[in-house]
Amino acid sequence: MATSAGKRRIDIVTAAAGLLLCAAAAAQDYPARPVRWVVPFAAGGGPDVVARIVGQRLTETLGQQILIDNRIGAGGNLGSALVAKAPPDGYMVLLGIVSPLAINVTLYGPRLPYNPATDFAPVSMIMKVPQALLAHPSVPARDLKQLIALARSHPNKLNYGSGGSGTSGHLVVELFKTAAGIQMVHIPFRTSGLSSAAGMSGEVDLVIGSVATFHAYIKSGRLRPIAVSSAKRSPALPDVPTMMESGLPGFDVSSWYCMVAPAGTPRPVIDRLHGALVKAMLMPDVHQRLLAEGAPPEPSTPEELGKFIRAEIVTWGKAVKASGARVD
Repeated sequence: MATSAGKRRIDIVTAAAGLLLCAAAAAQDYPARPVRWVVPFAAGGGPDVVARIVGQRLTETLGQQILIDNRIGAGGNLGSALVAKAPPDGYMVLLGIVSPLAINVTLYGPRLPYNPATDFAPVSMIMKVPQALLAHPSVPARDLKQLIALARSHPNKLNYGSGGSGTSGHLVVELFKTAAGIQMVHIPFRTSGLSSAAGMSGEVDLVIGSVATFHAYIKSGRLRPIAVSSAKRSPALPDVPTMMESGLPGFDVSSWYCMVAPAGTPRPVIDRLHGALVKAMLMPDVHQRLLAEGAPPEPSTPEELGKFIRAEIVTWGKAVKASGARVD
């Protein structure tokens, strides 16, 4: 005759087995209804555009409608927290972005309402977008080596504009300053659009931002490209050298977009999402449209994405600390 303790153990094992069977059955039927893809930034911006480009085809490859849900606020934290706390059933996923998934861990510290390393189940990388460093035509430096020499001979005389303190653009320049051993003054603006306008008017010497953002300004001659931050040249700016090519070994920093789901989402659901997402990304029209946004699609396995995010938290954490950036 089983003891009461033994019976409890049997009941627990039976219940756990039942839950696993239910999860497996649910995963087998997935998706049975539309999937909400949360974008933690406003409609019309780069993240929203990427989600809508991919989401249109993902609707076809997944077999259910993808509903783009813009949840803005707190540097991407509100939308990210919403997904982190959602039921882990695959019906709410997040467009993961460098700020809320890597930068904000250090920038917000204990106030961050989720843990990017443990509260999400990675699905796949979508794309990595290099940042472009550009100068007003009046700046007497035509390439990165000349810019570094100019900054070293005149510490804190050059300034640069970004879309705000603690943004990826701001922190890319902080990493560049550390690598090059130079000092420049940061001028934060409320948006990257205002920063770009200040660069074209000569209000600031240098600006930093997504390569897609500046393509027209470079073509018109209103801004001079100095370098891009990725290890490889950007297809959008093939004639602009990388910082690594220009004398900064190992410099490889980009903004990025990915898909993650709530932690605990069953692996069969993750695999279904992954397969459909990769298939959508590699469609010729999606490939070309993402290329126009600054980079080709770059799918990954869930494991590769998880490892990448953990490494990025360390990289951007160093940049936040070096910059002294903080939020009120």
